[in-house]
Amino acid sequence: MGKHELYMQRCLQLAQLGAGKVAPNPMVGAVIVHQNRIIGEGWHRFFGGPHAEVNAIREVQEKALLKEATLYCSLEPCHHFGKTPPCVDLIIAHQIKKVVICNLDPNPQVGGKSIQKMRAAGIEVITGVLEKKGAWLNRFFFHWIRHHLPYVVLKWAQSSDGFISRSNARTPISSPSTQRLVHRWRSEMDGILVGTRTALIDNPQLDTRFYPTGRLTRITLDRHGKLPIDHHLLDDRHPTLIFGPPRTGNWHSTAFIEFNRGDTIQQLLQRLQLKGISTLLVEGGTELIQSFLEAGAWQEIRVIQNHQQLSQGLKGPQLPPNLYRRESFQLHQDKINIYTTSQALG
Repeated sequence: MGKHELYMQRCLQLAQLGAGKVAPNPMVGAVIVHQNRIIGEGWHRFFGGPHAEVNAIREVQEKALLKEATLYCSLEPCHHFGKTPPCVDLIIAHQIKKVVICNLDPNPQVGGKSIQKMRAAGIEVITGVLEKKGAWLNRFFFHWIRHHLPYVVLKWAQSSDGFISRSNARTPISSPSTQRLVHRWRSEMDGILVGTRTALIDNPQLDTRFYPTGRLTRITLDRHGKLPIDHHLLDDRHPTLIFGPPRTGNWHSTAFIEFNRGDTIQQLLQRLQLKGISTLLVEGGTELIQSFLEAGAWQEIRVIQNHQQLSQGLKGPQLPPNLYRRESFQLHQDKINIYTTSQALG
């Protein structure tokens, strides 16, 4: 690994610290190097807060060193006024000598403009360092900017013989360690969706109690208003969207959206987009997940397979052909596989 790759890898590690805290903005890390020594580091810590470059520059004690330093950024510095001023202007003001970038920002408000502005100011700019790794890290953000629809992750747990539950009974399958991992996944999402059958049988809380976040919206399909009023998803304790007829009551955190049987998965995603849901975790059950698969309305699949056998019950969804298995690892009694449609992202 070369020098640029080494420091960019550190940027990506720092960026990851913002997972679940900065959406719908990207995760960004920055490192400032002077004579092969890191003199400043930073990352985007929370939505609306100072950007990674700002935090890294603030950490540099001797600002005069910036004129001979190299700034590494996992994403092209911002060019526009948003919740914070443009980072590119701060970089130019400090006359930083060189800037090395992982990914260009696909946002049309940036999209290479910062690179042009820095080069016009005499700053040497290098791009594309660990580009695929950076694209994978910020795949949620890139998808949202390019397609204006939620990035959809399909997730289910199944026994070694392919069942996700016993018939009409709540059936815990994954280990406690994996359940904590799932809560971390949830904390990185805007919304989590289950179907009517799962909501009725499992009565799930759909929370992130191991990784608290105020961002997650619980979502379920309840076209015919079957969900009992005493179920967790109608407790009004967390932001919740119910796709079904409205219920009488004094609702504060719960909204009801009409959704008819003829409505498509694409229409569902468009309505979620209007609610600001940029990432969606679909947790089941089989019928709901299969409908996403058949519609081609997904970007990622995460399958948890436990060593136990159920022998009978409800079969899990069928994986589509030509998947790319991006990651596979063992967590106690569970094997976890993560799939995408291709290996285009590193």
